[in-house]
Amino acid sequence: MISLERMRFFVALQFLTRIPLKHIDPLPGDWLVRAAKYLPLVGGLVGVFTGGVILLTSFVFPEPLPVILGLAFAILLTGGLHEDGLADTADAFGGGHTRERCLEIMKDSRIGTYGVLALIVTLALKATALAAVDPLSSAKVVIAGFAGARAAAVLALASLSYAGGEAAKVSRTTSEMTGSEIAVTVVTALIFGFLCLSPVVFLASALFAGVAATIVALIAHQKIGGYTGDVLGAVEQIYETAFFIIAVAIIAGPG
Repeated sequence: MISLERMRFFVALQFLTRIPLKHIDPLPGDWLVRAAKYLPLVGGLVGVFTGGVILLTSFVFPEPLPVILGLAFAILLTGGLHEDGLADTADAFGGGHTRERCLEIMKDSRIGTYGVLALIVTLALKATALAAVDPLSSAKVVIAGFAGARAAAVLALASLSYAGGEAAKVSRTTSEMTGSEIAVTVVTALIFGFLCLSPVVFLASALFAGVAATIVALIAHQKIGGYTGDVLGAVEQIYETAFFIIAVAIIAGPG
């Protein structure tokens, strides 16, 4: 059992990061569902490394460079996985008027106007927000936000039907997340959040970000009947951005 769970953790690590690991191949058909509970843990660890970059570079560079370098490091570490999902989802929902057209746009490797604008706005909001507080606070917000954002994506995975078609690699037709797996997902995000931030800051930020992520999920349900990998990336990015904004607003105050 321990070796099986360890494999699932490494599957999650392999899926979310570019850390060189021995690839587990072939993956079981329900690999994402079974490994999903570890995504917030991996997100929190990515946040720890990102926060470390922000803290270390703050001894050398003035603001906002440490924050920008930290976010750039996170993108390199994850391969821009979630950002790619956000861009594809923005293009699909912005330019697609039917379910079939939305899915067709998502499969297109090219990025369009809506995708570019979505990336610019979210990155600008995240960087500007984090730069408004001291480096240690930025690091704490990043860790809590990264873990919570991956948990939001997992909850969308557990709540929505898969909309990508039978030929896609990731499907919930063979397995569903169990109640205990969902509980591990939520508890992991809560642990990172309460360890890094005060209860008021964390809960208020998580609530606001959760609402924003839910709106994205509901739009996906209306547009394409459920989720795809790109939609999960969009949910993650919107939660992350909203979380950063509210957390920093509470910590730094107005003006």
